[in-house]
Amino acid sequence: MALLQKSIEKRTALLKATLNLVNNGGIQGASMSKVAKLANVSPATIYLYFESKQDMVNQLYLDVKASFAEAAFKEYDPEKSVKERFEKIWFNMADFKLNHKEEASFLSQCDNTPMIDEETRQEGLKFITPLFDLWTKAKEDRIIKDSSPYLLYAFTIYPLAFLMNMENRKLCQLGDTVLKDAFQAAWDSIKL
Repeated sequence: MALLQKSIEKRTALLKATLNLVNNGGIQGASMSKVAKLANVSPATIYLYFESKQDMVNQLYLDVKASFAEAAFKEYDPEKSVKERFEKIWFNMADFKLNHKEEASFLSQCDNTPMIDEETRQEGLKFITPLFDLWTKAKEDRIIKDSSPYLLYAFTIYPLAFLMNMENRKLCQLGDTVLKDAFQAAWDSIKL
């Protein structure tokens, strides 16, 4: 049991080190030797857990995406109206991005890098299936526009990343009023 715990701790340390290095120097800045040094393990230890740098970044992406999805669908109630369900998801996502800035920044970087392979991206999309299912039902019920889920995501969720960047740069304070206005703009962009 102690060996298993130690193994989990080493893997976690490697992923945390990768997250830190990617956020502070990009994916190219997260060399295996730097990851090992920051995680306080030998470089050879990395290969006990990951096949390659790409595998390590892909695994980090899936771990962070799973945490993001867990937060997004926390206290999700399928009995509520479409708008109420979407609002819950949207504010949960905003809360994750505000309170897990390193992870949110990493996910934003992953959206713009070829380092995450397509198979891993598709696997990551499965984590947000409840949102896509909500939109499918809402389109069938003619509550929201009949657009692709990617377009709906671009209009409603991606602006959160922009707002988070503006807050990180101290150009915008994301208090309750701004977040409520941002949600309303997101909802207005997709509702019929």
